[in-house]
Amino acid sequence: MAALGAFVTLAIIALPEVSFRASLDGLRVFWDVVFPALLPFFIASEVLMGLGVVHFIGALLEPFMRPVFNVPGVGAFAFAMGLASGYPIGARITSRLRREGLCSQVEAERLVSFTNTADPLFMVGAVAVGMFHTPALGPVIAAAHYISAVLVGLTLRFYGRDCSSDRDDQYYRRESILARAAHELYTARKQDSRSFGQIFGDSVRESVNTLLLIGGCIMMFSVIVRVLGVFRVTDLIAAPISAALTPLGISKELVHPMVSGVFEITIGSELASRAAAPLAQRLVIASAVIAWSGLSVFAQVASMLFGTDVRLAPYFFARILHAILAGAVAIVLWETGPWASHAMAVPPQAGVWTVPGFFGTFWASCANLAGALGVTLIPAALAALVHRPRVSGFRVRN
Repeated sequence: MAALGAFVTLAIIALPEVSFRASLDGLRVFWDVVFPALLPFFIASEVLMGLGVVHFIGALLEPFMRPVFNVPGVGAFAFAMGLASGYPIGARITSRLRREGLCSQVEAERLVSFTNTADPLFMVGAVAVGMFHTPALGPVIAAAHYISAVLVGLTLRFYGRDCSSDRDDQYYRRESILARAAHELYTARKQDSRSFGQIFGDSVRESVNTLLLIGGCIMMFSVIVRVLGVFRVTDLIAAPISAALTPLGISKELVHPMVSGVFEITIGSELASRAAAPLAQRLVIASAVIAWSGLSVFAQVASMLFGTDVRLAPYFFARILHAILAGAVAIVLWETGPWASHAMAVPPQAGVWTVPGFFGTFWASCANLAGALGVTLIPAALAALVHRPRVSGFRVRN
């Protein structure tokens, strides 16, 4: 690690102009895409945690999340927010749940492994339309990503299953689900004791600080990938991989996007879209790169989980599994679904993909936030109605 750090530092000094332009590219992606997309979700998650709403939702969805994914009901909130917002909101919420004692160490490791996903704006808008210039690929990439994420969650439910949960089973059996949810909400608000203004102010301050940290990771890894490309390090890494994949029928033009995607998700996806290879193979590599997420997102997740006892090794292996499953599901959906007939064989195109800008991304993120909260609250309300329904009434006397 010391040698690698020294090499990157010397490379930045030797190539100041290249490093400067790469950092500007990373800053542009952060300001136009990442910051407006994540800010509403970060603030909303902190506010809802402070108000006890997440505790209320968790108690209502416990009967669903526990048998399916072997995680507490609050995992549904992390899952919905992660699907709608993207990296690394799932890790952020999971770390907060662990700090609040709402899940055990093993449950947090399961949760962060399948709730930290890419956002639909990036997959449909940036990758399918902006990079591939093929809108029909959007549903395929998004569906493959989310289906494989669920499969990862179902697989990891057996991870550490011998470890007991921190919850009190006797209490959970004795209380009705609605009474338990109300009790969790009341207890959380009583323990927090902050006013709404203080909760909102703290949420904004913590969210902006966290986003600045994420922006630094994006800019730094943008510089690292560019510098490694100038010094032909990525070519050296790609040579043995190309020799191994060529007999399998995979185009050698896709090796460089795979190597770049190991470091950064955006660069890997864009290079895959422009590779001189069949569309199906480019689709598989792009889906795998998006599911892997890159070392840049790994650094962001590590910073989110810092200070907790959540280990990164399960998350690392879950990313590998997610990448393999996403590529496999993508090719199955492409070959069997109706999308291929609507997508013309668009040749790889070079050029800069466009984004809707700060305010366009911000409003789209707010719409996704409303949808994520609706997707979470509606099943919670239905669970409260169908699980041990009770009718009570009262009369007021003069």
